Amino acid sequence: MAETGGQFNRLPASRQFRQVFPMNLQPLLDAPLAVQIHVAAVLPATVLGAYILMNAKGTPIHRLLGKVWMALMVITSLSSFFIHEINLVYGFSPIHLLSVFVLVAVWRAISAARAKNIRAHKAAVIGMYFGGIGIAGLFTLIPGRIMNAVVFSGGPSWILLLTLAGIAGALLLQQRLARRT
Repeated sequence: MAETGGQFNRLPASRQFRQVFPMNLQPLLDAPLAVQIHVAAVLPATVLGAYILMNAKGTPIHRLLGKVWMALMVITSLSSFFIHEINLVYGFSPIHLLSVFVLVAVWRAISAARAKNIRAHKAAVIGMYFGGIGIAGLFTLIPGRIMNAVVFSGGPSWILLLTLAGIAGALLLQQRLARRT
């Protein structure tokens, strides 16, 4: 809405957001359905996982959110087997080994929690979070990948700084978790 007489022009909130966070979602919208499902599962898993790792353990909410997080991780892993951007061996690549790791880790984490082996449960979950989400997430930002185009093609290089800040935050979280043991 443009106003006169000493007032300034205001952009709609959606345009203000796009100017501050100028990501380009079109590569993701044009991506195959498996990629869209994969991203739709991993993004909430990233946020939910951080929340779970930073809050009280063993509570009913921890168990409920943990089940949701595990389901998101299984969806993320299974959907990756239908993504064949990097075709090294019959449509698969070394990143698919990470998906196998996550599926095994989900089973180990659930088994350990049921057996009251909290140390093994914690190790499996932290490994999934930092390996399955953190390391794999970094690989998605390699030039030529869809998420690289989403994150970096729409705006200034400060988005790179935001990404680096996220990585630094993940490392701080890892250190905080390591001190708890």
